[in-house]
Amino acid sequence: MKILVCISNVPDTTTKVKFTDGKQLDTAGIQWVINPWDELCLTRALELKDGNPGLIDTVTVAHVGPASSEPTIRKALAIGADNAVRVNAESHDAYFVAAQLAEVIRKENFDIVLCGIESSDFNGSTVGSMIAEFLEYPSVSAVSAINIDGGEISVTREIDGGKEILSLQLPFVAIAQKGIAKEPRIAAMRGIMMARSKPIKIFEPEDIKPLTEVISYEMPPKKEACKFIDPDNPGELINILQNVEKII
Repeated sequence: MKILVCISNVPDTTTKVKFTDGKQLDTAGIQWVINPWDELCLTRALELKDGNPGLIDTVTVAHVGPASSEPTIRKALAIGADNAVRVNAESHDAYFVAAQLAEVIRKENFDIVLCGIESSDFNGSTVGSMIAEFLEYPSVSAVSAINIDGGEISVTREIDGGKEILSLQLPFVAIAQKGIAKEPRIAAMRGIMMARSKPIKIFEPEDIKPLTEVISYEMPPKKEACKFIDPDNPGELINILQNVEKII
């Protein structure tokens, strides 16, 4: 059994976002990391491999991005992934990324595909479902747990008012949210050293056109300074809420 974890290369959440010309992110000084939801997927995939010796052969990570994203891929290898695939292209949009990853899956024949529910930069929540549609694989969203017991695979997903447990046949795509693993696995020094020699297979992109184009970015308007109201003057607060902010 082969597991693929799709990973995104995203700015650390403490990054101060800047743009060069309104259309391009200023990448100077950005610390790039594995998308947090994808990192939890990778952790769970490695846990499944460790807990089912002989059943899961490899855990692979795949990413669509230029050579500059390879340090992030190496981080995934250091955490414990066996090998990696990089599609040598700028990510463009979700459709383009999903189509490229689907081609990788067709060529490499993975049994389980894990995707984080969204990326922390664009928050689109569409790549995993698109991959499943391209491949005509069954997919399960909002997955909070995945387990293998004696070869039987089950996933738990969050639904309104409770949880749903499903039994699945291979292959399938699982779109995971927080809860799939408790904490991301930390790379040990041995893993960091081994990651230097682990293979990254490079795929040239398929001729697939993105469906969207960025026209421009703009920063949200600055928030007004916080106004403090004397606790002994509730009338002023009511007046502001009613006549200025028109909330009540």
